[in-house]
Amino acid sequence: MIDLKTKKLKAVIVGPAFPLRGGIADFNEALAIAFQEEKIETSIYSFYFQYPKFLFPGTNQNAEGSPNSALKIHSTISSVNPISWWNTAKKIISEKPDFVVIRYWLPFMAPALGTIAKLLRRKKIHVIAITDNVIPHEKRPGDSAFTGYFVRNCDAFVTMSKSVLNDLSKFTSSAKKKFIPHPVYNIFGQAIPKSEARKKLSIQNDEKLILFFGFIRSYKGLDLLIEAMSDPALRDLNVKLLIAGEFYEDRKPYLDKIASIENGDRFILHTEFIGKESVKNYFCAADLIVQPYKSATQSGITQIAYHFGRPMLVTNVGGLAEIVTDKRVGYVTERTAGAIADAISDFYVNHRENDFAKNVLADREKFSWKNFTNTIIELNGEIDS
Repeated sequence: MIDLKTKKLKAVIVGPAFPLRGGIADFNEALAIAFQEEKIETSIYSFYFQYPKFLFPGTNQNAEGSPNSALKIHSTISSVNPISWWNTAKKIISEKPDFVVIRYWLPFMAPALGTIAKLLRRKKIHVIAITDNVIPHEKRPGDSAFTGYFVRNCDAFVTMSKSVLNDLSKFTSSAKKKFIPHPVYNIFGQAIPKSEARKKLSIQNDEKLILFFGFIRSYKGLDLLIEAMSDPALRDLNVKLLIAGEFYEDRKPYLDKIASIENGDRFILHTEFIGKESVKNYFCAADLIVQPYKSATQSGITQIAYHFGRPMLVTNVGGLAEIVTDKRVGYVTERTAGAIADAISDFYVNHRENDFAKNVLADREKFSWKNFTNTIIELNGEIDS
């Protein structure tokens, strides 16, 4: 439990937030709300310039809509402008926070985020890093040097998978690091009936429907799932795959693979960015959420599935198996099209949906935001000890 003294705490989060879009921005805003619910005054310092074009293969970095009026978001950081790093640190220092949480997910951001952290620590402000990855999925020269610079300038660390916790040991011997699973997302609205969700997406109620959701990149293994869809068992069951998310690489190989499969009408493509207000339609319409990743650390997609009470299939990579219990809330399979196809077939042939969905709702309480914020607050208290 949080001690009453934490009601006087003041926190700052450094990382993407509205109008930037994507899972990291969504997470940071949800974390700010969770801190506020614990009576911790919180503000977010975000980017006004985040990615150069060569690092952002999507169509638009910004979300539509309006910011959450309950949040204080300051867009002061440019990833490539050192003056903005100094100005941001100066503004944060003027707020006199008890601790600052910096979100780290890509070595390219290390010079900016590491310098901000360094300037804050000079003023004895505690810096706690949430490290999504310290070894990136798509490696580039200089990654280790950049990550090392960032890590050296932080006081403590939170990871959302045990694999990242292990990776951190390559950059720091600090004992002030903790693993806590990614909390369940609670920012996409409440679940709606499957029939209502399918009506919104023009999908028939009697369809067997699985969902691949999120940005499409090589490491996410959509090609494995498309190959699995060619399995005779799934063809005979007439399972349909809804692909919902924007291509972040060349779409042609995926479309060619779909075109080569018999009964290609079993694929439903909504390959554009899915806005926050529409997420519930996709998850609530699906029988099973499939994440056929080739590599991973943790994933917000599983936590959206937990929020909406949907069974899921994940491959046994990174931290995914740590939060999806095999044969209880879904499946943990090997990274092969055959293993994925076998699990999907088992799901339908043995009518697993209702039992898995009940277990998802029972297990999601383990992934609360309160547990996550408590971990950060405990780490903050350990920094000076």
